[in-house]
Amino acid sequence: MRIECEWGLRGLRHLAPSADVVVIVDVLSFSTAVDVAVDRGARIYPYRQPDDGLAEFARGVDAELAGRRGECRYSLSPSCYEDIEPGTRVVLPSPNGATLSRSAGDGVVLTGCLRNATAVAAAAAGAGEIIAVIPSGERWPEGALRPALEDWLGAGAIIRAMNGETTPEASAAALAFTALESKLTSVLRDCMSGRELVEAGYDKDIVVAAALDASEAVPALTEGAYSAHRT
Repeated sequence: MRIECEWGLRGLRHLAPSADVVVIVDVLSFSTAVDVAVDRGARIYPYRQPDDGLAEFARGVDAELAGRRGECRYSLSPSCYEDIEPGTRVVLPSPNGATLSRSAGDGVVLTGCLRNATAVAAAAAGAGEIIAVIPSGERWPEGALRPALEDWLGAGAIIRAMNGETTPEASAAALAFTALESKLTSVLRDCMSGRELVEAGYDKDIVVAAALDASEAVPALTEGAYSAHRT
């Protein structure tokens, strides 16, 4: 098995054509929100952002459309899915994790985070020999990719849980996770993305995201939606 790791949409486009499995990692907050939701039996439809066809798409799949934190019942806030009913369908747009999910091609596509790192690693290892782990990153105001520490750590947690040949980039992600594993909550609070959430009053989302291996759900993209598979 060979494990590769590159950042964002360009990294995805570079690695996905030759990969058996693509793992999208967006810890704060798309991947974590999806994990919490599908672990409770929901189906999550990722959608590119921005896109003028969003509302029409949600109607077409008979799903509720997620919105901004604090303005809608469902959003990118992982904690808002803790009481979601099994079978609920939600369209969840985001410029990073959801956009990458929709761009990953027709192969095996999983989304992983710290909460389900070991479960996703096992599922990926069982599904193919070439694994592409894609930390999504964030965006600077002008639109350029901002490498995000939380996604590097999430990717590293998944990579470390797999046994295989790793590229130097994949090895570096695993080493970064190992170095910071003992203080994930404080690191997520102090990184740039975490500080933004804390300042906005969403510290609970940090706690949910930092719960290493709290979940055994493996969100797999099938027919346009993530649903839970179990290893």
